[in-house]
Amino acid sequence: MILPAEASARLPRRGRTSITGAINGHGFTALLEPDGRKSHWLRIDERLLQEAGAEIGETAEFEIMAVDQEPEPEVPADLLQALQNSPAAWATWESTTTLARLDWIHWITSARQAKTRVKRIHDGCDMLASGKKRVCCFDPSGFYSKALKAPEAVDE
Repeated sequence: MILPAEASARLPRRGRTSITGAINGHGFTALLEPDGRKSHWLRIDERLLQEAGAEIGETAEFEIMAVDQEPEPEVPADLLQALQNSPAAWATWESTTTLARLDWIHWITSARQAKTRVKRIHDGCDMLASGKKRVCCFDPSGFYSKALKAPEAVDE
């Protein structure tokens, strides 16, 4: 589901951001993804739809609020292994902010090809080992790079 622009504008950042919300009164937490248009989209799986008593194509009541503090992101196993193999990269990783780590992970996981992901992990560890705390040349909103977008609706 793509968030209305006014709802997205109230969030603290244009990149990935965590929220608490409710669909038809059923509470949940989620990580919103940038849609590449300075807004966000929410992945709603079958389980959440069922628990909320909602159906695709039907009207539902939504509530969304940014979390007070961004939770620590789950580090993908391949990135974690590479970080742990480089004490200098690990030290910088541990000294960065949660939002910086979220952006590093987003940059790596947004690679469309496996070889690009491997290269980004390698390059990221090199940057971290050199003391760079923020991923450079990555637009977490996807707006300027046009690299990120919400999934398109499928007609059934």
